[in-house]
Amino acid sequence: MTLPAPRPDLPPPQRRPGGRTARIRTQVLDAVLAELGERGYDGLTVELVAARAGVHRATVYRRWGDVGGLLADALDAAGDDAWHPPDTGSLEGDLAALNHEIQDALTAQPPIVPALIAASFRSEQAEQAQRRLWEDRYARCESIVSRAAQRGELPPDTDARRLLVTATAPLYHQLVLLWTPPDPFLPDHAARTAALAASAGAFAGHPRAESEPRPPT
Repeated sequence: MTLPAPRPDLPPPQRRPGGRTARIRTQVLDAVLAELGERGYDGLTVELVAARAGVHRATVYRRWGDVGGLLADALDAAGDDAWHPPDTGSLEGDLAALNHEIQDALTAQPPIVPALIAASFRSEQAEQAQRRLWEDRYARCESIVSRAAQRGELPPDTDARRLLVTATAPLYHQLVLLWTPPDPFLPDHAARTAALAASAGAFAGHPRAESEPRPPT
């Protein structure tokens, strides 16, 4: 997935009020992220989360069930934030700012975002919650493409999802797949490349599937 994941330096999610129940949820989910960042998925346990949150482990088991339930709720809570994609006044500027946010999130310490991504490959519940979060982020970022189309920078039928994937994927490839040191120039370069391709119509319309038969010529 190639959109900004929840960032530790962003304002905390806007959780529903609920007195003691809401307070316990906040304590537990904060503990989940802290433990995950420090120990990774293999070191994450209900007992450690409960101890760190200062709640009885029976409370955690009763509400979240297991580590998968904890991770899923942490990811769902991240989608409750007030984050919006940057608006710099140009497509390239918006994509570059988005990429810088992604790079900051992927290189922050402790490495909570990479750990959440890795956990989604180990837990079915976390994987499903991760998909919900990415879909939310994609939906929010579509405004980048719609604004650019309104300014005349893009064809009106530009496919937002394909453009966003192309613009942001290099960050995830370098930092998550290859584990290379962050390149300070990559966010801008990837944004510029995607913006140039998009302005030339590379993402206009819907690409024909390779398996779809072509009409006779």
